[in-house]
Amino acid sequence: MKDYEEITSFLGEWGPFQKVIFLLLSLSSIPNGYVGMAMVFLADIPPHRCRIPQLNFSGFGLDLNYSIPLQEVKGEVILSRCTRFKQQLDSATGFGNETEGCLDGWEFSKEQYRSTIVTEWDLVCDNAWKTPFTVTIFFFGVLSGSFLSGIISDRYGRRFIFFATLALQTVFSILQAAANSWELFCALYFIVGMGQIANYCAAFILGSELLIRNVRINFASLGVSMCYAIGYTALPMFAWFIRSWRILLIALSIPGFLYIPLWWYIPESPRWLLSQGRVKEAEDIIRAAARKNGITPPDVIFKPEDCEQLMENKESQRLYTWLDLIKTTNIRNITLISIIIWIVISMTYYGMSLNTPNMDGDPYFNCLVAASSEFLGYGSIWLFIRYTPRRFTLPFTMILSGTLLLIIKFIPQGTYNKILPYILMGGTTVIAGVLSLLLPETKGEQLPEFINQVKPLRCMCTNRASRDGQRQKGNAQVGNEVNNIQE
Repeated sequence: MKDYEEITSFLGEWGPFQKVIFLLLSLSSIPNGYVGMAMVFLADIPPHRCRIPQLNFSGFGLDLNYSIPLQEVKGEVILSRCTRFKQQLDSATGFGNETEGCLDGWEFSKEQYRSTIVTEWDLVCDNAWKTPFTVTIFFFGVLSGSFLSGIISDRYGRRFIFFATLALQTVFSILQAAANSWELFCALYFIVGMGQIANYCAAFILGSELLIRNVRINFASLGVSMCYAIGYTALPMFAWFIRSWRILLIALSIPGFLYIPLWWYIPESPRWLLSQGRVKEAEDIIRAAARKNGITPPDVIFKPEDCEQLMENKESQRLYTWLDLIKTTNIRNITLISIIIWIVISMTYYGMSLNTPNMDGDPYFNCLVAASSEFLGYGSIWLFIRYTPRRFTLPFTMILSGTLLLIIKFIPQGTYNKILPYILMGGTTVIAGVLSLLLPETKGEQLPEFINQVKPLRCMCTNRASRDGQRQKGNAQVGNEVNNIQE
């Protein structure tokens, strides 16, 4: 079959159809920017102390030294958060010197939050592990959604998975707000995590397959990314005005319903339809796109001889699985390095972003600064992508990020001295950046259509003749790949 982009080149690159697809799919990533990050405020831990029922007062921070021992936290002496003095009636103060846990629960400060999931279910002291574990549950959902979304979209289509997971993310986020236990909240959050990543990936793939050439690059580096940053930036603004975790979660979920009209504007991927042998449906979508662009399409878009292999019986076509990513040497090497790189990027990105409440200063301002910095980052990467090789952009940005994290160690301890996570994130980021030097260049190169076309890892000392030989060898194997598909 001829190259898909060559056949559909009559549509142009940037007509009304492409503009609508670019805009709508980009806007769909706005909720993804705050769904995972919302835990910064939903699970923040306000100042707290043991509840003392026998004391008749309602204020917070009164002189409770007789009933609650003192402790030092970050150089500041405060009331103990997890212990209290035992009651002793024959004592002058009514309390002895022996301590016990907070048997009657906790009193939480209302100065910053009306409620969080921490205050709702007392996720402090012996239960403090539940707060970070809640985020872990979310990322288990993200992991599951990452595996399942590709399989489901290959089977049922990109458009189906895009709208199904958008609905999943929206509905289950609202159900979270009605959760009456921490366990139920976590179960629902797992499903939200699945929907969040699957929706983001589906939008990314759908846009990449509907758009071509430079528009596709701009969509990936600016459209989706900038709208994600918009959602992230909106989070601290919502949280500033809404201090109750249930109301905040509902307010963040409702915008998902605004995307319902997209059903009538975003079509299925013609590339996917062609892979399923549904040539007529693919042609109808392309003709509709041509009409929107004011272009008269050719009488026959996909000639029978060009798509003969796609019209074969579906059961005779080879179905690719995850195992195909490790069967051949070239794609196995690239897959393993890419997995390492993405693990490090995700660990560092979310480790930094979700840590903003633990930094000195106002958490709303810290979150806003972290979110706003993404606009600068995405804009810079777009410039790098346009004017520098990919093999420079990826290693340079990762090594730079890792180095900056490592030098946090030299900041005076009076600022913020919990440096071990930053050393870990910085070190692994630098290592991953060095590994990325092995990946083959893709800027200005035709992307492979078959597994045997995947380029080998590229060392700095690899000469051009060797690379050309590898390329010719890969092209020679394409015929065998096609034959395997048809057999």
